Amino acid sequence: MSSNHSMRAIQYERVGGPEVLTQVEVPIPDPTGDRVRVAIRAAGVNPADWKMRAGLMPGPPGFPRRAGFEIAGVVDAAGPEARFRPGDEVLGWAQGGGYAEYALGTQLVAKPAELSFAEAAAIPVAANTAGTGLDELAVKSGETLLVNGASGAVGAFVVQLARARGATVVGTASAANQEVVRTLGAIPTTYGAGVAERVRELAPHGIDAVYDCAGHGFLDAAIELRGGTDRIITIADGAAADKGVTFFARTGGPALDIVARVAQSVAAGEFRLPGAARTYPLSEAAAAQRDSETGHGLGKIVLLP
Repeated sequence: MSSNHSMRAIQYERVGGPEVLTQVEVPIPDPTGDRVRVAIRAAGVNPADWKMRAGLMPGPPGFPRRAGFEIAGVVDAAGPEARFRPGDEVLGWAQGGGYAEYALGTQLVAKPAELSFAEAAAIPVAANTAGTGLDELAVKSGETLLVNGASGAVGAFVVQLARARGATVVGTASAANQEVVRTLGAIPTTYGAGVAERVRELAPHGIDAVYDCAGHGFLDAAIELRGGTDRIITIADGAAADKGVTFFARTGGPALDIVARVAQSVAAGEFRLPGAARTYPLSEAAAAQRDSETGHGLGKIVLLP
């Protein structure tokens, strides 16, 4: 950790490629009100991070802009109204940049002791997106859910949360990841040409809802299988609106109850992460984002300050 009341953080002065990310020394922030300061042990790298950096989705106003928002670490200072105290281990959302040695935050949950910090950093965003999306779809016991991209960060939690609700799940993934999908509790099949026919064979009674986590032109098959556009959401296909399908983006704050529950389920061995974390030092944030942009590989990409 840095001394002299400064810390390392990653920021960028303009939108562009990964090379616009620079490591800088900035003051360590002090918590007020209900905020705590977290000494970050692991920071999640998410598609939203590089999409903001590339100018593909809106980011915070103004520059320079700090990168990242998903963290796990140890509270080292707390505002007077904060729920957590120094020494508490937490995971959740950073305010003002997560690719850093320290960050302030309020949207945090307790980290179970059984989880490593790298494992914990894989949970907040994916669990929140998976759980709130299932709420949007109103998936319930006895129904059959189709998950496109079931071996990915979000898809893996969609499968497991839906199974916990009592749903049957059919999950698509690459040929290499069929066994991963099976171990998560879904009936696996490959995506690509002929997927609608393959899903029909696996789910002869039909598909009640579809959660598209991967895109790649899957919505036409989803609409065919549903016989319409209701109870289909995507987090990955920009063509959703043209097809009359809901592009799901959580509004308002994160569902911390879902995040806490998933963290506890992973810690207890009831849920599993799709793969081991792929870690980079903070100084290699650009390489980590390049890795994220490929969209390949199992396991969360995590920066270790």
